[in-house]
Amino acid sequence: MNRLTLTTATLLATVSLAATAHARPMTPEDVAKLESVGAIAVSPDGSRIAYTTSSLPDVTEGEDNGGSTSELNVTTAPDAARQYLPEDISPGGVAFSPDGRMVTFLWSKDKDDRAVWGVPVDGGTYVKLAAVEDTGVRSYRFSPDGGTIFMLTGPGEDEQREAQRKGGFTARVYEEEFRPARLFAATVGEELDEEPREIALPGFVSAFDVSSDGRMGIIETTPTPLVDDSYTSMRVNVIDLATGEVTAVVETPGKIGDVEISPDGSQLSLIAGVDMNDPAATTLHLVDTATGAYRALNAGAAEAARDAEWLPDGRLAVVVHIGVQSELRVYNADGSVDHAHDPGELILTRVEAAGDRIAVAANSPQHPTELFVWADGGFQRWTSHNEWLSDITFGEQRAYTFTATDGQEVEGVLILPVGGVPEGGAPTIMNVHGGPEAHDSNGWQTAYSKPGQVAAGQGYAVFLPNYRGSTAYGVDFSKQHQGNYTDPEFRDIVDAKAALAADGITDADRTGITGGSYGGYASAWGATYYSAEFAASVMFVGISDQTSKFGTTDIPYEMYNVHSRAWPWDDWQKMLEVSPIYYTDRATTPILIMHGEEDTRVDPSQSMELYRFLRVRQPDTPVRLVFYPGEGHGNRMAASRYDYNLRMMEWFDTYLMTGDRTAEMPAPRPQLAEGAKGAEAPEAEEE
Repeated sequence: MNRLTLTTATLLATVSLAATAHARPMTPEDVAKLESVGAIAVSPDGSRIAYTTSSLPDVTEGEDNGGSTSELNVTTAPDAARQYLPEDISPGGVAFSPDGRMVTFLWSKDKDDRAVWGVPVDGGTYVKLAAVEDTGVRSYRFSPDGGTIFMLTGPGEDEQREAQRKGGFTARVYEEEFRPARLFAATVGEELDEEPREIALPGFVSAFDVSSDGRMGIIETTPTPLVDDSYTSMRVNVIDLATGEVTAVVETPGKIGDVEISPDGSQLSLIAGVDMNDPAATTLHLVDTATGAYRALNAGAAEAARDAEWLPDGRLAVVVHIGVQSELRVYNADGSVDHAHDPGELILTRVEAAGDRIAVAANSPQHPTELFVWADGGFQRWTSHNEWLSDITFGEQRAYTFTATDGQEVEGVLILPVGGVPEGGAPTIMNVHGGPEAHDSNGWQTAYSKPGQVAAGQGYAVFLPNYRGSTAYGVDFSKQHQGNYTDPEFRDIVDAKAALAADGITDADRTGITGGSYGGYASAWGATYYSAEFAASVMFVGISDQTSKFGTTDIPYEMYNVHSRAWPWDDWQKMLEVSPIYYTDRATTPILIMHGEEDTRVDPSQSMELYRFLRVRQPDTPVRLVFYPGEGHGNRMAASRYDYNLRMMEWFDTYLMTGDRTAEMPAPRPQLAEGAKGAEAPEAEEE
């Protein structure tokens, strides 16, 4: 070997060692720092894109606890974004004025109600554009000429109730005291319109939009503002914006998703369920705005339409999920397919367009949601947050398909341990999504309640099964679980374990399970009925008793329509036999149960029931119940999320990594990062 070759080899070896030393596994502290792109808006001429970035306070570094905040940015090219507002303004409802000269947003200044604000794209201070006295603005739209802002607001102050409250009379009548939202039209000018015109609306309105000519609008209405009605009884109405008169009703029988008005106002794109029993709004429809007549474009296809946007030329761009992958499909105005764009490893989630620009929000196995733009035959990345992710060593991630015991093909997302699978298989976490009318894509799969790459960095494999009941595989697949809770849906998870073990990926004796909501139900089922299969379980906001769940949830009719297809009183015993509490006699799986105290979807009593049954019936089985004050059906605050992630991983490390179901439970309080408030201070040294 000559000296040049030796020197080159030495340099390469040095670089390789440095890269290896620089790489590290992901940690719960990293998860707490993640940022992602939120809302996206394209200027009318397509020259600018406004977007928000969403993040939480970094409680691992001592920042004060809080919820998610947004930052407004505007960009004209890749990595050319400029922040437009002070850091203490967290905007919502980002859009452009029709002339493109302002970025507009919703914001509540000090203690004022939420109003519409704008900031010039060429620089300058932000100004209030429209507001309604005594109530906040929920959403807004401009008239085409920019002279009017339409605002959907809250119901306004209830003077009688406020007077009684001051006198100490604070009783609340459950599911009765409803007051509808209101629609106003404010004139935009040099002075704030102090008396915007109210437009009378029928029913309870949750969303609206305005046509490109400003004459017609659409509203989404329900009989009441109850969550159950939003799932079972929502309708799209076409209205005359001048009078609020309903000119057509779209009588779809199922759930409603994204609705968009075509450029000429003659059609709507509507993503909706095909019938009352369709678990999710995943089928794309076109609607005649003159009559309300509708027709499905992809009925029966093994896919799920996610989001749609009309292009200026009258074509329709649609984000479609096909199993664990995605594509951007473009339809002609007549409903025929023009073409489709394959984004490769990207998972597209939303699309926005104006001028000649198509922008999408997308994530991948290596990064959370970023802004991408269609250009030169591909999706060009325009934002790069979380640059520190380049330091992380990721476990290999890919689609994985197995055959269930009844012959059904089932797909999911598999994350392998960093460094590969050891001989004998890796300890494996089954991460089960909720719904079950949802699906996991082969994109970013790490979050406060999703072990993902944090687990991979600690030597675990993670599998996210799109079990029976999931979307993105067609309506028939998503209906397969109906009328028969737990089987085949949760049997699919056990079949996945068997397939992974047969392929040498999973250690069958060290397989755990976790998930939230319906995934929490799966985790409770795995710790009881299927206790022999799972060495550890982490249950989040999950179901343990289907009878009492029906009596305490805010979605009883939705449960009946798309899940149980029967009432509890039709067969009390059957409902009991699909409840995890019924099988606590066989429960030897260590289970960590976590729940938000303010959950209205799955009442916290569901967690309490399972905890109490296990503590009394199986006193030797490790079980812990953690409540999060102020949290609902999922954790919103930064500290609660960080705490959850720490506890989840600590529980799996204690019981799943070791395979020891009898190990001593972890300490009640997790070990926080050194910089976090409340972290244990180091002991003082003796002199």
